[in-house]
Amino acid sequence: MKNIVPAVKGTRDFYPSEMAVRNWLYSIVRQVSESFGYQEYEAPILETLELYAAKSGEELVKEQAFVFPDRGGDQITLRPELTPSLSRMVAQRQNQLIYPLRWWSFGPFWRYERPQKGRSREFFQWNIDLLGVDTPEADAELVALVATFFQRVGLTKKDVVILVNDRKLMETEFSRLGISAEKKTDISTLIDRRNKMKPEEWDQYSFDIGLTKEQLAGLKSMLDNTELWRNSPDLVRLMNAVQAMGIGEYVRFDANIVRGLLYYTGTVFEAYDLSGDIRRSILGGGRYNNLLSDVGGEDLPAVGFAMGDVIITLLLQKLKLIPANLAKPTAQVLVTIFDETSALESLALAAELRQSGINTVCYPEVSRLGKQLKFADRMGISFALVLGPDEIRQDSINMKNLANGSQQVIQRSEASRILSELLANTGR
Repeated sequence: MKNIVPAVKGTRDFYPSEMAVRNWLYSIVRQVSESFGYQEYEAPILETLELYAAKSGEELVKEQAFVFPDRGGDQITLRPELTPSLSRMVAQRQNQLIYPLRWWSFGPFWRYERPQKGRSREFFQWNIDLLGVDTPEADAELVALVATFFQRVGLTKKDVVILVNDRKLMETEFSRLGISAEKKTDISTLIDRRNKMKPEEWDQYSFDIGLTKEQLAGLKSMLDNTELWRNSPDLVRLMNAVQAMGIGEYVRFDANIVRGLLYYTGTVFEAYDLSGDIRRSILGGGRYNNLLSDVGGEDLPAVGFAMGDVIITLLLQKLKLIPANLAKPTAQVLVTIFDETSALESLALAAELRQSGINTVCYPEVSRLGKQLKFADRMGISFALVLGPDEIRQDSINMKNLANGSQQVIQRSEASRILSELLANTGR
C-alpha cells in the first residue's frame, strides 16, 4: 500500500457521517438565531493583519494567527475570530443599517494552536452579535440565546452553566484594592489564568506583575465572593432579565470570568461543562463598546459571543445527545443499467425522475443486477427501477421496493407520480 499524504496538522476530514453532525449543529444554530430575529451574514476568510493587531490582543496576533505576505507584500491572516471583521463591515455602512442590528454567522476559522482533544487549528464557529443597544437587558438576550441553544440540543442545568461577570465591576474592585489602572490588563490576564495554573505558580505570577501579598489576598477574596454581583447595578438588571426570560437556572455569577481579549468593556460570560471532563469553555462573549471606533467607525455599543464546533460536539457526543443516523441517504431511487443497449434509456429515465423532484442515482456501468441491488440496499435507497428490453418495448418499468422486497410493473408515464406518492408515505 502506498504512503498516503496526511491532512494538514490540526485540520479535520469531514466524511459524510461527520458532515451530517456539522450540518445538524448548523441547523440548530440557525433555528435558535432566527427565533430571536437575527439575520445571517458572512465575512471574508482572509483579512489584513492590521485589522487584528490592535484589537484582539498580542497572544492572538503573534502566537495564534496564521500570517503570510501576499504577492503585494501586505500581511494577510486567515481569520482567527470574526468580531473585528464584523466591526469593519458595520463601520463601512454604519449610516445605512437598521438598528438595533442582530447578525449571526457560522463558518471556518484558523488558529495556530497545539492540536489536542477539544482543540484544533481549523474549526467552525457560531458568531452572534447585537449592535446599537447598551443595556444589561441586551446582554441578557445574548445569554438567553446561549441557554436556548442548550435547551434545543438537550443540555440541562445539570450539564452546563453560563458564568457571567462585569469588567466595570472588576475595575471598581481593582481600585478598591489599590491596583493601578496601568495594571488592569495584567490583572485581567492573571485572573483569566487562575484555573489554568497551579496555585503556587499563580501566586508567583501575581508577584511577578507587581501585586503585594495584601493585594493578592484581597484579590482572592474578591474572586471567591459569589455575591459580589449585587454591587453591580448592571449585573442585577441582567440577572433579573434572565429570570424573566425563564433561563435563570443556567446562569451564575463568577468573578473569575474576565475574558482574555482586550476589547471587552462590560459584561462578559462563558459557558462550561459541569462534569469537569471538558475543562475548556464551550463558548464565550461579552460587551465591546469601543471596537467599532477602533476600525474607523463611529462609537456603537455591541455585545456578542462565539461558540466553536469542537468542544460542543465533544460534549454532545459524551452525553449521547447527537441524534443517530443523521447521515441519511440522499438518493431515493436507483435506476439500474440492464445492458449496453438500454443504458441511454436508463439515463433518460433517471433525468425524468430528477426533473419531477425525486433524488435519483443511475448505476454508472453495466453490471450484474444483484450487484446493483446490493449497492442500493447498502446505500439505504428505497426503490430500484429495472428498465430492460421488454420494459422499453412496453413503455413500462419493473419497480422493486427494497424495504419489503415486493415488486410491480408500472407504466413509465406514471413512474414519477407513483414514486412520489410512495416516498411521501414512507417519509422519504
